[in-house]
Amino acid sequence: MQPTAGSDLPHTRSRSPHWLITGAALAALLAAAALVRPADAAGPAPGPPAGPDPTQARYPVDCGPWELKVTDRAEADFDADGQAETVAVVRCATGAGTPPSGMFVLAHPADPGGAPRVAMTLVEPADQHSVDALTVRRGTIAATLRGYSTPEVPRCCPDRELDVRWRWQNGAFTRDSVGAAGAPV
Repeated sequence: MQPTAGSDLPHTRSRSPHWLITGAALAALLAAAALVRPADAAGPAPGPPAGPDPTQARYPVDCGPWELKVTDRAEADFDADGQAETVAVVRCATGAGTPPSGMFVLAHPADPGGAPRVAMTLVEPADQHSVDALTVRRGTIAATLRGYSTPEVPRCCPDRELDVRWRWQNGAFTRDSVGAAGAPV
């Protein structure tokens, strides 16, 4: 069989530079296509608006001369109303020891420009617990409560620990306590 006319010409053989240039051109074309999209193209579905800012809320906590500090926060739309609520852990910033924490669920203000409102108290500061390891997953709030067995235990060193969960059910949060081994306490 005879070779096809012109098959031995230099421009008919592909070499590495040819493939590099072709690859670069294809990458540039794909990048341009990704950046240009029609105005009516659907983007990612927006999530619920952000929960209330916990630093703007007024909490039922008396810190005396010390400032109130937000130590942790998490957001979720617990009641499925399209607006996220914020779970806030607060305590007095005393500078020494381990002051008790309070844990509150905040809702958006009733009037625009108002402060977020405390919708529910999950942990009262008067209960003398510290709240650690706050998480929110699939509408369940989880935290570790640390406390003291007696008034003689130094306030720096809690000697009791309890893992707690709250679930939104029938318009309210229900609390489950789980011990270290996973058994209810």
